[in-house]
Amino acid sequence: MGSMGSMESKGAEEGRPGTGNLKVISWNLLRLTGAGVEDVAALIERYRPDLLLLQEATDELAELPARVGGCFFREPLDGRIYGLAVWSPHPLARPYALPLPVSQVPGRVPPRVAQIVQLGDVAFANVHLSHGQFLNRWQLLHIANALDGPAAVVGDYNAIGPIKLAGFKDIGPRQPTHSPSNIISFRLDRCMARGLRCSYARVLARGSSDHHPIRLDLHVLPGVRVSDGSGTAYVRRLMLRASVERWVRAMSDAPNRIRVRQTFFETLDLKFRKGKRGKAPRQRSRAHKQQ
Repeated sequence: MGSMGSMESKGAEEGRPGTGNLKVISWNLLRLTGAGVEDVAALIERYRPDLLLLQEATDELAELPARVGGCFFREPLDGRIYGLAVWSPHPLARPYALPLPVSQVPGRVPPRVAQIVQLGDVAFANVHLSHGQFLNRWQLLHIANALDGPAAVVGDYNAIGPIKLAGFKDIGPRQPTHSPSNIISFRLDRCMARGLRCSYARVLARGSSDHHPIRLDLHVLPGVRVSDGSGTAYVRRLMLRASVERWVRAMSDAPNRIRVRQTFFETLDLKFRKGKRGKAPRQRSRAHKQQ
């Protein structure tokens, strides 16, 4: 497909973006059976994004630069045939993989990561989060604590319902993005951002995947402290340590709460049994007197 016009392609032609308009698209491709490299190339040709974030991207996506040029990085996920990938027409420093919290449940899926990439003054986290609703919120908190300055967490959240993340706002489109069947749809693909304004948010045509791409036009808010460019992002160790310590305390205290609750119900049960045992002799005594 051809370009939608000079206004659509302007961001891709001006070189490395700074604090101006950043056109960002995110798409979960549905690994082997969904959208392929030709579909992704067509999306780029049509919308000319400054940054394209991909989830469930397979090896074949490595052909993308040969088709449309640009800069491409893929982060394979341990134990899977797919991974996270990022493409841009602008030069990019190599992204890094931020390990995310994992479930301790036996039989859990392999660990997940966030792909952290810096474009201009904005740090982006490309994500494909866990299905567990407590776990994916915990992963979001971990990512938020690892990003400096203006930042956006974009991708497949696998989250149902509203999300609260201190300092971040949900600026993505509100329409459903995932249709696993013809009966019900979900808004799984989202963008939580800090220090950014979104002037345009749309759900695009689904194509061959079971997820719709989402498009966002982002702008850095005036007066927001930006990164000094020394790295794509850094971990705020004190904040992260405090969050982890709160979590550890809550988990270590959980058995005590369970034991207190168990003791409470055991006491109630004992009193109930004693009451029944005391009630039975009184009933027999009354029946004997009536005779």
